[in-house]
Amino acid sequence: MRWTRRAFLASSAVAVTSLSSTALFGTLVEAPPAIEPSDARAAAQARSLIDRGLDYLKQHQQPDGSWQQPGDFPAITAIAIKAFVQDPQYSGDEPFLKTAFAKLLSYQKDDGSISNDLMATYNTAIAISALARSKQAQYEAPMRRALAYLRQLQWCDKIQDVPANLKVTETNPNYGGFGYDKKGKRADLSNVQIALDALHDAGLKPDDPAFQAALKFVSRTQNNSETNPEKWASDDGGFIYTCADGGNSKAGEYLSADGRKMFRSYGSMSYAGLKSMIYAGLSPEDPRVKAAWKWVSNNWTLDENPGIRYGDPANPKGGDDGLFYYYHTLARGLHAYGQPLIKDSKGIDHDWRVELIAKLTAQQTPDGHWVGLQKWMENKPILSSAYAILSLQEALADIKEHSAR
Repeated sequence: MRWTRRAFLASSAVAVTSLSSTALFGTLVEAPPAIEPSDARAAAQARSLIDRGLDYLKQHQQPDGSWQQPGDFPAITAIAIKAFVQDPQYSGDEPFLKTAFAKLLSYQKDDGSISNDLMATYNTAIAISALARSKQAQYEAPMRRALAYLRQLQWCDKIQDVPANLKVTETNPNYGGFGYDKKGKRADLSNVQIALDALHDAGLKPDDPAFQAALKFVSRTQNNSETNPEKWASDDGGFIYTCADGGNSKAGEYLSADGRKMFRSYGSMSYAGLKSMIYAGLSPEDPRVKAAWKWVSNNWTLDENPGIRYGDPANPKGGDDGLFYYYHTLARGLHAYGQPLIKDSKGIDHDWRVELIAKLTAQQTPDGHWVGLQKWMENKPILSSAYAILSLQEALADIKEHSAR
C-alpha cells in the first residue's frame, strides 16, 4: 500500500494534514503520522537553506551556462544542475537550465562519455545523475549513451563491451569495481559509489549485473572479517578506500596486536559502502549491512569526516578533509537505509536529519554558499554548496517519508 503525505510550507513552519485512511478515486490511501513539530521546524529550515543556496548557484552561473572555472571538470556543472533539477521548485526546462544542459552535453564524446578526458567515471556518472533527475525527454538519449559508456568502465567479465584490460574474474580484487577510466589502474570505492549513484538514478534495478558485481567489490572493502576474508579486515564494520593492490585507506593504516597491517575505516567511505549495499538490494538484516550500521552507531558525528584525520595526523584540520562530500554521502546513505534515529555508542538517539540541517545552518555564509578545504576541491564554493544542497534535499525528503517518533 502506497504511503502519501500532503505537506504545506508556510514562511516559517510546515503544517501537515494527515488522513489515517480515506477513499481517493476509489482507492484506499493511508498516510503516515503527521511530522513532529521539531521535524517540521527542521524541514522549514532546510527549505530556507536550500532556497538561499540555489539562489547563490543561480547568481554564479557562467555566461556559457556552466558553473565551471577554466580548468574545472564538467562534473562541477553537472552537480550544480542536479541540485536544481531534483528540487520540486524547478521543472528542469527553465531557460537557465537548458543552457546549462547544453554546455554539459557539449562535452559528450562519440563513445558516450561526458568528460574533458580526465576522471571519466566521476564526470560521466555525475552527468548521468543530473540528466536522469531532470525527467526531461530530450535528455533521455544522451543519458542512455552515457550509461552504456559507464557500464564499460566496470572491472567485470559479465558486462557487455568491457575492454579486455578490465575483463577479470571474481578472484581479482578489482572485480566489480570502477576506477577513474578505461586505463584500468585500479578500482576504488569512491568511484564505485558515484557510479552506482548514477545507475540507481537512471533506474537500474538491484538485480542488474552491474550492481551484483559491484557488491563483490564493496564487500571486499569492508572491515568485517565475518564476510571479508582479506587479512587486513578488522571487525568495526566500516569501509576503506580500496581493496585493490593490497588495500588502501585515506585514514591510514596501523599494526594489529599480532603484527598484521590493518586499514582504518573512515566516514565518507563507510556511508558509501552502506549505501552501495542497499542499492544492490541487501536488506538491513544482511550481516554486512548490520556491520555497517554498527560502524555508523559507534562513529556518529557531523563535526568531522570521522577517521580521516588519522591519514594526515600532522594536519590539525585533517578531519575536515572531504567534509561536504561526507555530508552528501551520509545523507544519501541514511535516506536509503530509512532509519531516522541513530543510537550512538553511549545509547543516545540522534535524528540525523535534524542534526545535519542544524550543522549546515551553522556553516552557510550570509550570501548563501558553503565552502570547505582545498583538498578534493572543496575550497570551490560551487562544489561544496552543491554537496550541501543535495544533502539537505535528502534530509528533507527523509523527513517527509519517515517519522522519527
